[in-house]
Amino acid sequence: MRILDEPEWRARAESHQRRVDAWIGPHLERRQAGTPHPVEDFLFDYYGYRPGRLRRWHPGAGVVLAGANGYGVDYVDTAEGATLDVERLLAKRGAMVEWTATLLSATASRQGHFGCFGMHEWAMVYKLPADEVRHAAQPLRMPPEEIAAVVERRGARCSHFDAFRFFTEPARPLNTLHPTRERQAELEQPGCLHANMDLYKWAYKLSPLVPSELVADCFELARDIRTLDMRASPYDLGALGYEPVPIETPEGRVTYAAAQRGFAERAAPLRRTLLELCERLLDGLRVPAG
Repeated sequence: MRILDEPEWRARAESHQRRVDAWIGPHLERRQAGTPHPVEDFLFDYYGYRPGRLRRWHPGAGVVLAGANGYGVDYVDTAEGATLDVERLLAKRGAMVEWTATLLSATASRQGHFGCFGMHEWAMVYKLPADEVRHAAQPLRMPPEEIAAVVERRGARCSHFDAFRFFTEPARPLNTLHPTRERQAELEQPGCLHANMDLYKWAYKLSPLVPSELVADCFELARDIRTLDMRASPYDLGALGYEPVPIETPEGRVTYAAAQRGFAERAAPLRRTLLELCERLLDGLRVPAG
C-alpha cells in the first residue's frame, strides 16, 4: 500500500477536476441549450460515461488516502485513511479485467496499419437517405453520388467492430474484413483510430481501480482522435472551425496517415500502462487465499 499525504491527494484531485472541467463545462452548456456538437460532445454521447463520474478523482488500487474517511462507496476506512476495497471490486469485475487485458495485449502485439484513410465515416453515409444521416445538422462536403463514388473507388479496410457496425448495409460488402464482437481481440490493431479512442472506454470501465489521471489522459487522446475522424469525414464542419482532411485526394491521404501514426505513438504508452495495471490486478486475484 502506498500512502498519499492529505495535501498531496487533495492537490491531485483538484488538478484533475480543473482539467476535466474544461471539457465538461462547455458540454453541459451545449446540452442545456440544445445545441449538440458533433466533435466535442461525441465522447460523452457515444461512450455514455457521465460527466460527474469523469470529474470524480480516484487514486487507483493500492493507495491509501491519509486523513480520508468515508471517501466513497467503493472505499473502506483503515487506521491510515481510506483505500479502495479492491477485493470486493475484483469479485465483481475480475472477468472484465481479464477480457480487457486480453484485448489490450493482443492489440499491442500487432503492427499498426495505416491505409484505411478514415473511410469508415464515409461508409456510414454511403447510399443513405438524407434524413437518416447521423449528423444531419451538418452539411456534406459533396453530393451523395460523389460520396458513393469515393467509397466504391477506395473501398474500406475497417478492422474495428464498433465502427463497422455503423456501416450502411450497402457499404458492408465493400469492407475487406467482417469484424464481429467475438473477433475483436483477433482483429484490433494499434493503428486504428477507434481502437486508440477506445482506450478511454477501457480506462473508465476499470475505474476506480486505475488513477483518474490515466482516464483523463485517455479522454484527451480520444478527443483529439475524434477531431481527425470528423475532419476526414464527408461532413463539412467549416462553420465549426474545422478544416477538412480531404482523404479523397492523395495529399489528404498523406496528411491522414501521418496523423494516424502520431496517434498510434501517443496511444502506445497508455495501452501499455492500462495493460500493466490489469495484469497487476489479475496477479492479485491469482494469489491463493491465506
